[in-house]
Amino acid sequence: MSIAVRLIKSLGGFRLETELEAGNETLALLGASGCGKSMTLQCIAGVVRPDQGTIQVDGEVLFDAKRKINLPPQKRHTGLMFQNYALFPHMTVLQNIQAGAAGERDAARRRQTAFELLERFGLEDLARRCPAQLSGGQRQRAALARVLASKPRILMLDEPFSALDSHLRFSMEQEMRRVIREFAGTVLLVSHDRDEVFRMSDRIAVMGEGRVERIGTKEEVFRSPGTRNAAVLTGCKNISPVQRLDCGHIYARDWGVALRTDRPGEGADWVGLRMHGIRPGEGENSFLCTVEEVVENPFSYTVMLRPDGNRCRVPIGWELDKKTWEKIRGGRQRVCLPPEELLLLKG
Repeated sequence: MSIAVRLIKSLGGFRLETELEAGNETLALLGASGCGKSMTLQCIAGVVRPDQGTIQVDGEVLFDAKRKINLPPQKRHTGLMFQNYALFPHMTVLQNIQAGAAGERDAARRRQTAFELLERFGLEDLARRCPAQLSGGQRQRAALARVLASKPRILMLDEPFSALDSHLRFSMEQEMRRVIREFAGTVLLVSHDRDEVFRMSDRIAVMGEGRVERIGTKEEVFRSPGTRNAAVLTGCKNISPVQRLDCGHIYARDWGVALRTDRPGEGADWVGLRMHGIRPGEGENSFLCTVEEVVENPFSYTVMLRPDGNRCRVPIGWELDKKTWEKIRGGRQRVCLPPEELLLLKG
């Protein structure tokens, strides 16, 4: 299976310009609220009509603005699970799943498909219940079963865990990974949770203000996010505007320190540093710091460091395991920021 999307959609003051392709893989759309992730899925599903562009699945044109092709949702064979699940409130679980299989004209086969999915998702005992009588996890399984009943070529999951309590997410994510492994096609996953997309996706498309800013394997995107927005979305907490000094050195304005990098700083507007990337002691880019605050986490400490001198405007966060901090604890620390840990970013 494959999908190719090139579309433009304006809505009020917002303009979505999405361009992406995916094969038999899970591609995650990672971005903050309002960046156009969900609208992209809705355009693919036929819920929202783009203003311009094309959408193709396995070479079949679902939408082409110039050729005036716009297949209705039921003919696209794309399955979209909405963020709020969108189950029909007046229908039972069984009826909801059968509604998903409405494209199957044979009533007996439609019913058989529904009962197979009830069993697959452990919903047999809930078949006669309405959505209001279900827990969040049960509603999610029912919604997923309804989507799969339509036998989609493309499976699209819009923030699948956002409506769940935190204690349910772990088990439901395991279930979703199983479904994705068994699905023979393209999966598009929308999320703003960096850990979630890393665990569940093969590739990541980082979105910001209606555009795809960065796309690559999940390892590539986390190792080299490329933009400030992508760095923030992948969990980078330390980010400072920079001034380029020469081809191998930059000045981090918020931290008040000059740093050597292992990449040319030309074109970089910001430098990022993940909190676990700081090293204690001597090394390249080392300096003395005052410990401004120590925050205890369940399994680590976050230590806020202010480099010596008057120029540091924003302290640097350093995360390290409890055993290490308890060994070196003190109000003054020498640390180094290894060049290979510095992320040079565009605005």
